[in-house]
Amino acid sequence: MKKLLLYLGIIVGLFVLLFIVNHQSEKAKEETRVSKIDPTANDKAKQLYGVEASKLRPETLAQLNDANYQNIIKTADLKNDLKDKKDMFVYYFQTTCPHCIATTPVLNPIAKTAGIDLKQFNLWEYEAGWNEFNIKATPTIIYYKGGKEVLRMEGGLSHDGQNGYSPDDFKKFFEEAKSK
Repeated sequence: MKKLLLYLGIIVGLFVLLFIVNHQSEKAKEETRVSKIDPTANDKAKQLYGVEASKLRPETLAQLNDANYQNIIKTADLKNDLKDKKDMFVYYFQTTCPHCIATTPVLNPIAKTAGIDLKQFNLWEYEAGWNEFNIKATPTIIYYKGGKEVLRMEGGLSHDGQNGYSPDDFKKFFEEAKSK
């Protein structure tokens, strides 16, 4: 019986050791993956998302240095701005959404030309935002006045024969919102 307990103890000890080694190996792989993407990934991730790069999904990590995704608003900041009854435009997108990928580089210059500070909210990273902000599809642009939604535009740029909006439609949206 003592031999059986000894062997069982050795087996359990080996499994614990194997688990620890595996965990350390996975952690090292993740750190290597992050550093290969961009040596400044942690700084960018903290600046834009308020978290370590290792907490972001790989697709978002790959976007950290994309000039089209540098006006990210964090969940807490968005909630505070709405609670403080601020007027603001928010662009809800997902990192992997093909419509967002096609729309964002066209939309950003239009917003800039219109004098709009278009905040970007990444639903790929903040999945609870779908329900919290009543988002049905991406991309979606919402204009909040006094912290309340007054105008919404769901859908992206028309491309590849799919229905959608033209650049002029986005300009009209911003003009209409500014007149409210």
